[in-house]
Amino acid sequence: MLTWLKRDTLTFPPLTKAMREPNGLLAAGGDLSPDRLIKAYRHGCFPWFSEGQPILWWSPDPRTVLFPDELHVSRSLAKLLRQQRYQVTFDRDFVSVIHACAGPRRDADGTWITDNMQNAYIELHARGHAHSVEVWDNGELVGGLYGLAMGQLFFGESMFSRADNASKVGFATLVKQLQAWGFVLIDCQMPTHHLHSLGARAIPRQQFADYLRGHLDQPTTATWVL
Repeated sequence: MLTWLKRDTLTFPPLTKAMREPNGLLAAGGDLSPDRLIKAYRHGCFPWFSEGQPILWWSPDPRTVLFPDELHVSRSLAKLLRQQRYQVTFDRDFVSVIHACAGPRRDADGTWITDNMQNAYIELHARGHAHSVEVWDNGELVGGLYGLAMGQLFFGESMFSRADNASKVGFATLVKQLQAWGFVLIDCQMPTHHLHSLGARAIPRQQFADYLRGHLDQPTTATWVL
Protein backbone atom coordinates (compact mmCIF):
# COMPACT_ATOMS: atom_id res chain seq x y z
CA MET A 1 0.00 0.00 0.00
CA LEU A 2 1.24 3.48 -0.80
CA THR A 3 2.09 5.39 2.35
CA TRP A 4 1.09 9.04 2.45
CA LEU A 5 3.39 11.37 4.37
CA LYS A 6 1.92 13.97 6.69
CA ARG A 7 3.21 17.50 6.45
CA ASP A 8 4.01 17.62 10.18
CA THR A 9 6.27 14.56 10.22
CA LEU A 10 9.65 13.58 8.78
CA THR A 11 8.96 9.86 9.08
CA PHE A 12 9.60 7.71 6.01
CA PRO A 13 8.35 4.11 5.77
CA PRO A 14 10.87 1.25 5.54
CA LEU A 15 12.42 0.71 2.13
CA THR A 16 10.94 -2.80 2.10
CA LYS A 17 7.54 -1.16 1.53
CA ALA A 18 8.60 0.38 -1.77
CA MET A 19 6.40 -0.69 -4.66
CA ARG A 20 7.58 -2.96 -7.45
CA GLU A 21 5.33 -1.39 -10.07
CA PRO A 22 6.21 1.36 -10.61
CA ASN A 23 9.62 0.33 -9.35
CA GLY A 24 10.51 1.97 -6.07
CA LEU A 25 7.59 4.31 -5.41
CA LEU A 26 7.70 4.65 -1.63
CA ALA A 27 5.46 7.53 -0.60
CA ALA A 28 3.59 10.63 -1.72
CA GLY A 29 2.99 13.98 -0.10
CA GLY A 30 4.98 16.07 2.33
CA ASP A 31 7.03 19.04 1.20
CA LEU A 32 10.48 19.95 -0.13
CA SER A 33 11.84 21.60 3.00
CA PRO A 34 15.59 21.19 3.53
CA ASP A 35 15.06 19.03 6.64
CA ARG A 36 12.73 16.66 4.82
CA LEU A 37 15.04 16.36 1.81
CA ILE A 38 18.05 15.58 4.00
CA LYS A 39 15.97 13.04 5.90
CA ALA A 40 14.86 11.46 2.63
CA TYR A 41 18.37 11.05 1.24
CA ARG A 42 19.58 9.59 4.52
CA HIS A 43 16.84 6.97 4.11
CA GLY A 44 17.74 6.23 0.49
CA CYS A 45 14.82 8.19 -0.99
CA PHE A 46 14.65 11.01 -3.52
CA PRO A 47 11.80 13.14 -4.92
CA TRP A 48 10.75 12.74 -8.54
CA PHE A 49 7.44 13.99 -9.89
CA SER A 50 5.90 16.11 -12.60
CA GLU A 51 4.12 19.45 -12.39
CA GLY A 52 0.62 18.96 -11.03
CA GLN A 53 1.43 15.70 -9.21
CA PRO A 54 1.89 15.31 -5.46
CA ILE A 55 5.52 15.02 -4.36
CA LEU A 56 6.51 11.42 -5.05
CA TRP A 57 9.36 9.75 -3.16
CA TRP A 58 11.31 6.89 -4.72
CA SER A 59 13.74 4.16 -3.75
CA PRO A 60 14.17 1.82 -6.76
CA ASP A 61 15.43 -1.74 -6.54
CA PRO A 62 17.96 -2.28 -7.99
CA ARG A 63 19.70 1.06 -7.54
CA THR A 64 21.99 2.51 -10.21
CA VAL A 65 25.32 3.59 -8.74
CA LEU A 66 28.88 4.23 -9.81
CA PHE A 67 31.92 3.26 -7.78
CA PRO A 68 34.70 5.81 -8.42
CA ASP A 69 37.31 3.18 -9.29
CA GLU A 70 34.94 1.73 -11.92
CA LEU A 71 34.65 4.94 -13.94
CA HIS A 72 34.91 4.07 -17.64
CA VAL A 73 36.69 6.68 -19.72
CA SER A 74 36.48 5.95 -23.43
CA ARG A 75 39.35 6.78 -25.76
CA SER A 76 37.51 9.76 -27.16
CA LEU A 77 36.66 11.08 -23.69
CA ALA A 78 40.23 10.54 -22.49
CA LYS A 79 41.51 12.50 -25.50
CA LEU A 80 39.08 15.31 -24.79
CA LEU A 81 40.19 15.45 -21.15
CA ARG A 82 43.85 15.60 -22.19
CA GLN A 83 43.14 18.40 -24.64
CA GLN A 84 41.56 20.46 -21.85
CA ARG A 85 39.11 21.93 -24.33
CA TYR A 86 36.70 22.63 -21.50
CA GLN A 87 37.32 24.21 -18.11
CA VAL A 88 35.64 22.53 -15.11
CA THR A 89 34.74 24.25 -11.85
CA PHE A 90 32.80 23.30 -8.72
CA ASP A 91 30.15 25.45 -7.03
CA ARG A 92 30.89 28.41 -9.29
CA ASP A 93 27.29 28.88 -10.49
CA PHE A 94 24.86 26.42 -8.92
CA VAL A 95 21.79 28.42 -9.92
CA SER A 96 22.67 28.46 -13.62
CA VAL A 97 23.39 24.73 -13.57
CA ILE A 98 20.07 23.73 -12.02
CA HIS A 99 18.19 26.13 -14.33
CA ALA A 100 19.92 24.52 -17.32
CA CYS A 101 19.12 21.01 -16.06
CA ALA A 102 15.47 22.05 -15.84
CA GLY A 103 15.43 23.38 -19.39
CA PRO A 104 13.65 21.71 -22.33
CA ARG A 105 15.21 18.56 -23.81
CA ARG A 106 14.79 16.99 -27.21
CA ASP A 107 13.94 13.56 -25.77
CA ALA A 108 11.44 14.65 -23.10
CA ASP A 109 8.27 16.66 -22.67
CA GLY A 110 8.34 19.06 -19.74
CA THR A 111 10.62 18.71 -16.74
CA TRP A 112 10.51 17.12 -13.32
CA ILE A 113 12.78 19.90 -11.98
CA THR A 114 9.92 22.25 -11.20
CA ASP A 115 10.34 25.77 -9.84
CA ASN A 116 9.72 24.42 -6.33
CA MET A 117 12.36 21.73 -6.83
CA GLN A 118 14.85 24.32 -8.05
CA ASN A 119 14.21 26.57 -5.07
CA ALA A 120 14.56 23.64 -2.67
CA TYR A 121 17.95 22.56 -4.01
CA ILE A 122 19.19 26.14 -4.23
CA GLU A 123 18.45 26.36 -0.51
CA LEU A 124 20.31 23.08 0.08
CA HIS A 125 23.25 24.57 -1.82
CA ALA A 126 23.16 27.67 0.39
CA ARG A 127 23.33 25.36 3.42
CA GLY A 128 26.35 23.51 2.01
CA HIS A 129 24.64 20.22 1.12
CA ALA A 130 24.08 20.53 -2.65
CA HIS A 131 26.91 21.13 -5.09
CA SER A 132 27.35 21.84 -8.77
CA VAL A 133 29.89 21.07 -11.47
CA GLU A 134 30.22 23.62 -14.26
CA VAL A 135 31.78 22.96 -17.66
CA TRP A 136 32.90 26.05 -19.55
CA ASP A 137 34.02 26.71 -23.11
CA ASN A 138 35.75 30.07 -23.35
CA GLY A 139 33.64 31.47 -20.53
CA GLU A 140 30.33 30.02 -21.77
CA LEU A 141 28.52 27.45 -19.62
CA VAL A 142 28.13 24.41 -21.89
CA GLY A 143 27.51 21.58 -19.44
CA GLY A 144 27.23 20.59 -15.82
CA LEU A 145 25.52 18.60 -13.12
CA TYR A 146 24.40 18.92 -9.52
CA GLY A 147 23.76 16.69 -6.54
CA LEU A 148 24.18 16.28 -2.79
CA ALA A 149 27.28 15.31 -0.84
CA MET A 150 26.67 13.52 2.45
CA GLY A 151 29.52 11.80 4.22
CA GLN A 152 31.41 9.67 1.71
CA LEU A 153 28.46 9.47 -0.68
CA PHE A 154 27.46 11.75 -3.55
CA PHE A 155 23.83 11.71 -4.70
CA GLY A 156 23.65 12.79 -8.34
CA GLU A 157 20.50 14.55 -9.44
CA SER A 158 20.72 15.79 -13.02
CA MET A 159 23.13 16.86 -15.73
CA PHE A 160 22.96 18.80 -18.97
CA SER A 161 25.10 19.34 -22.05
CA ARG A 162 25.12 22.03 -24.72
CA ALA A 163 28.34 20.90 -26.41
CA ASP A 164 29.85 17.57 -27.44
CA ASN A 165 30.56 15.40 -24.38
CA ALA A 166 30.49 18.40 -22.04
CA SER A 167 28.47 16.59 -19.38
CA LYS A 168 30.76 13.55 -19.59
CA VAL A 169 33.80 15.76 -19.04
CA GLY A 170 32.13 17.30 -15.99
CA PHE A 171 31.07 13.94 -14.60
CA ALA A 172 34.46 12.28 -15.15
CA THR A 173 36.22 15.22 -13.51
CA LEU A 174 33.85 15.04 -10.56
CA VAL A 175 34.32 11.29 -10.10
CA LYS A 176 38.10 11.57 -10.06
CA GLN A 177 37.92 14.43 -7.55
CA LEU A 178 35.45 12.57 -5.33
CA GLN A 179 37.76 9.57 -5.33
CA ALA A 180 40.69 11.77 -4.25
CA TRP A 181 38.52 13.19 -1.46
CA GLY A 182 37.65 9.75 -0.10
CA PHE A 183 34.13 9.23 -1.48
CA VAL A 184 33.19 5.59 -2.01
CA LEU A 185 29.97 5.70 -4.07
CA ILE A 186 27.96 7.93 -6.41
CA ASP A 187 24.21 7.40 -6.43
CA CYS A 188 22.89 7.67 -10.00
CA GLN A 189 19.34 6.69 -8.97
CA MET A 190 17.89 5.42 -12.27
CA PRO A 191 19.60 3.65 -15.19
CA THR A 192 20.41 5.45 -18.44
CA HIS A 193 22.61 4.54 -21.38
CA HIS A 194 24.64 7.69 -20.73
CA LEU A 195 25.46 6.62 -17.16
CA HIS A 196 26.12 2.99 -18.09
CA SER A 197 28.62 4.15 -20.71
CA LEU A 198 30.55 5.81 -17.88
CA GLY A 199 30.63 2.69 -15.70
CA ALA A 200 27.45 2.90 -13.65
CA ARG A 201 25.79 -0.39 -12.70
CA ALA A 202 22.89 -1.71 -10.68
CA ILE A 203 23.17 -3.02 -7.14
CA PRO A 204 20.42 -4.43 -4.88
CA ARG A 205 18.61 -1.86 -2.77
CA GLN A 206 19.72 -3.67 0.39
CA GLN A 207 23.36 -3.26 -0.61
CA PHE A 208 22.73 0.42 -1.23
CA ALA A 209 21.17 0.68 2.24
CA ASP A 210 24.33 -0.89 3.67
CA TYR A 211 26.41 1.86 2.07
CA LEU A 212 24.10 4.46 3.60
CA ARG A 213 24.59 2.99 7.07
CA GLY A 214 28.33 2.66 6.68
CA HIS A 215 29.33 5.90 4.97
CA LEU A 216 26.77 8.69 5.49
CA ASP A 217 28.54 10.08 8.52
CA GLN A 218 32.15 9.37 7.58
CA PRO A 219 34.51 12.31 6.97
CA THR A 220 36.12 13.31 3.68
CA THR A 221 38.71 15.87 2.64
CA ALA A 222 36.30 17.62 0.27
CA THR A 223 36.91 21.27 -0.61
CA TRP A 224 34.27 22.20 -3.15
CA VAL A 225 35.34 25.61 -4.40
CA LEU A 226 38.14 24.84 -6.87
